[in-house]
Formats: sequence, structure tokens, C-alpha cells
Amino acid sequence: MPRRQWLFAVGLAFIVGGVLADLVYPAPASAHDATTTAHAEVTGSGANVKVVLDLEYDLLMKSAWLYAQAYEAKERAEQLRQLKLNRDAVIDYVTRRFDVAYDGKSCAPTTVGDADVRLRGRATFAVLTLAYSCQGEERGVHAISSALFPDNESFVHSTKTMVRYDLDGETSSAVLDAANPTVRVGERPAAHQLWEFFLLGAEHLLSGLDHILFLIALLIGARRLRDVVVTASAFTVAHSITFLLAAMGVVDVPGAIVEPVIAASIIVVAVANLLGRQEDKLGKWRLPIVFAFGLIHGLGFAGALDIKESGSWQLLLSLLSFNVGIEVTQLAIIAVLFPLLVLLRRTSAARWAVVAMSVPIVAVSLYWFFDRIPLPL
Repeated sequence: MPRRQWLFAVGLAFIVGGVLADLVYPAPASAHDATTTAHAEVTGSGANVKVVLDLEYDLLMKSAWLYAQAYEAKERAEQLRQLKLNRDAVIDYVTRRFDVAYDGKSCAPTTVGDADVRLRGRATFAVLTLAYSCQGEERGVHAISSALFPDNESFVHSTKTMVRYDLDGETSSAVLDAANPTVRVGERPAAHQLWEFFLLGAEHLLSGLDHILFLIALLIGARRLRDVVVTASAFTVAHSITFLLAAMGVVDVPGAIVEPVIAASIIVVAVANLLGRQEDKLGKWRLPIVFAFGLIHGLGFAGALDIKESGSWQLLLSLLSFNVGIEVTQLAIIAVLFPLLVLLRRTSAARWAVVAMSVPIVAVSLYWFFDRIPLPL
């Protein structure tokens, strides 16, 4: 029996270590090993429509079939130079895959502003501004379609385009993908919109490995179901507060600050687990620490949406749905992992297993922390 217990502990540690091993040196985007979210802000009325697109820089340059010198550029000045140098190829790629229509007829892109670049989380995005001229009846209906970064181009998979629009007096949002590539203004039910953002929230948590590691570290340190409920509740309340405030533009903290602090939060919780019995001395501080770090994680969740315009209050239901998607997924992870950890604690290998799981988490989080600190160029 003890041998089985040790094998169980070793197996669990091996799984955790295997998952984390790939995180320290993530592979660059290549054939179907990366996914991305494009962002589109569409405004206007009638014949005149303006579109601002945020597209992940290196994927855009690769998808437009440009040379490595273009998609491997890291410095802002060089990225801007490459966007200007390859302007025609980039615009041709985008306008063939992103469409604005009016009364069933595609609108023509008439003018294009200068491209820019900016950080979204840890990735650099190219910012493209296009103006569309539409023809049709005065009270026509606009439609927005996106086929950006499709699977068959092999550089990326499962692309989603998050659209925010203020067209003809209606403000709303939608998530477009290969299965639902088009949204028509005023024709999409509210329930469908909420479901889209619920799924987007769930997918964001599952793809946000730093948030998952923080949750796992919390579970490793929780000894009773009550501890899990209280800790998870504190984390949920905290990140919900800052998520909503940041997503609606009330609070604005640069990602260069948020991302390293998120990594630091994982380190602190994982190290507390390694302290073992000394953790009791930190008990009274555990809840405030979790709440404080939850506030920071909420800012990270908000970065996925980046809704910062004054009209964002009108998108409150979408934001709440996104947040509920995060919460439900978080609860599902807890429901699966906590019973396994309870069984593990009843074995003679419990203490060894805590160390085996916590050390890789600390190591990866340390790498993230230093990797996310912006260095002057």
C-alpha cells in the first residue's frame, strides 16, 4: 500500500512537472500551435464607417507572407518601419478577410490611417485604422464579418475576433469565429451575445496558465473544504471588482506592472506551501494576501477584453457574462483537483508531493516574473 501511495504522488508530480516544463521556454508560433484573439472597434452610421483593428503583430506579418525580418522585429521603431514598408501587403491581407457590409453589399475601404503598435498583455499588436464607404438605402443594416487568421493558413488556429460596435445608434459587442463569422447590427439576440462572452471567459481562464497555477497553489495550501470556499470566495470577489472597474475604464494599470505582479503572487502562495507548518504563523495574513492578489488578477482578466471607452457601461452584461464564465471554470477546476489533493494528503507521501508540486510552480513563476519585467531598449 505505501508503494502505491508513493507511485500516486510521483505520478501526480510528474503530470504537474510535465505540464509546466513547456511553459518555461514556450515555442514560437508556428503551424497550428498558437491561437489568438483579434480585436475590432467599428463605429459610424450610414455610408461612413471607421474600423480600428488590433492584430497580433508577428502573426499578421507571417500571415501576409512577409520575410522573417518583418515578423521577427522586436523593437517598436522597427515594427513601425516594417508596417510602413509592407503597408500594401498588410492592408491587402486584412481587407480580404475583414468585411463591413451595408444592405448586403460590401463597403469599400477608402482611406487607411498610419499603423501603430501597442502591447496587449505580453504580446505586441499592430493597430490598423481603416475607413469604409458604404452604399445603400438610408436606413440600411450594417453587417460585420471576420475571417482573420483562419485555420487553413496554418500559422494559427481557433482565432476569435472580438467586435465592439457603435453603428447607427446601437452599441453592442460580439465574438466572431469560423462557426459564426458575421454579426448583423440589431439582429443578434442578447442571450446569444451573453453565451459568447461566457465561453470567452471560460476559454480565457483555461488558456491563462498563470491564473490556473495561482489557483492550484491556493488549493495545495488549503487543508479543509471551508478553507477552499473562503479562499476561492475572497479571490472571486477581489478579481471581479477590478475586472469590472478596469474593463469599463474606471481603473487603468499598465500591463507592464500587472503581469510581473501576477507572477509574483504565484511565487508567494507556492512558497507559503513549502513552509509547511510554519504556514500557521501566516494564517491570519492568508486571506488578505489572497484578496490583494485577486485584485491584481482581475486587472489581468480585464486585459483580455480591453474595453475602455465611455460606452463600456452599455456592455455591462457582456462583461458580467465573461466574468461568470471565469467563475464557473474556476469552480470546475476546484471540483476536480481538490478531492484528489485530499486523497493525497491521507498518504505517507503527502509532504513530499506538496514539495514536488510547489517547486516547479515557483520555478516557472520566477521565470515569468523576470521575463515580464520590461527592460529599456
